[in-house]
Amino acid sequence: MTVQTQRPPLRALPAKHRATRRRSRARWAKAPLYVLAITMIVPFYWMVITAFKPVSEITRNPPSFVPQSPTTVGFSDPQWTPDAENPGHVAGLFQRFTEVDLGFWRFATNSVVIATAVTVLALLAASLAAYVLTKHRLRGRRVIFLMILGSMMIPWQATLVPNYLVVRNLGWVDSYLGYIVPAIPKAFVVFFLVQYLQSIPNDLIEAARIDGAGEWCIWWRVVMPLLRPALAAMSIFVMLNEWNNFLWPLIIVESDQMANLPVALARLNSAFTGAQHMGVIMTASLLASLPTVVFFLLFQKHFTRGIAMSGLKG
Repeated sequence: MTVQTQRPPLRALPAKHRATRRRSRARWAKAPLYVLAITMIVPFYWMVITAFKPVSEITRNPPSFVPQSPTTVGFSDPQWTPDAENPGHVAGLFQRFTEVDLGFWRFATNSVVIATAVTVLALLAASLAAYVLTKHRLRGRRVIFLMILGSMMIPWQATLVPNYLVVRNLGWVDSYLGYIVPAIPKAFVVFFLVQYLQSIPNDLIEAARIDGAGEWCIWWRVVMPLLRPALAAMSIFVMLNEWNNFLWPLIIVESDQMANLPVALARLNSAFTGAQHMGVIMTASLLASLPTVVFFLLFQKHFTRGIAMSGLKG
């Protein structure tokens, strides 16, 4: 005859044991988060170690998960020469794209200029639109806001051909204007800032108007400082989206001189096949991803504050 023992209920245990059991449950509840974190960190770790492996170690089977002979030949290999083949040595990242001014740094410069310009202009335009829709008695503003929300339901891929035709007719193909101008309208940013501004009392705006401030002055000196947490949160989404933008640049770019980093990486991957070139591709991917990681870490506090204070209350 077996005697079944039951675990005592949590309330019947002493306070010390209850706290221990709660901590144990909390650790088990976080287990899925740790699994997700590992699945995201492992590919980034593999990219980093591959960027610092020599060609002989990259082509080794089975692969090594810790570089045994770390090197920077993925950036520039001093033993590589364009005139003679040297087994185990390929051109580094900075030794390629010689037909482009500044080489690989030209693509990085394009990405920095485009992502910065789009982020600044998109946030300025969205904040001005949100201010007008929220704090002005504009006739038909509800219809305008609903049209902005409706535009979010249209897949952006459906607008590729019309946008390209407009850009081509304006002569903006293969130029910074073709990159930047079509990317300035951001419906989601307008929606986000409208929700945020609804939580700001109208008394501040009315007080500034009584003091004689104009609408442009109110927008710049009153509204913009109040929107700083929300703008910081939206800047992360806009910046990352433009930095990783691939399809639209691929359509409007005709020369290597105007390619951004995603387009340059795609061309590098398609032009050089084989495991011996994997170190160079991973080096380029590492340099392309580092600015996004740094940007997110710098603005992480503002991002969480903007989400918490955004007032998405309807």
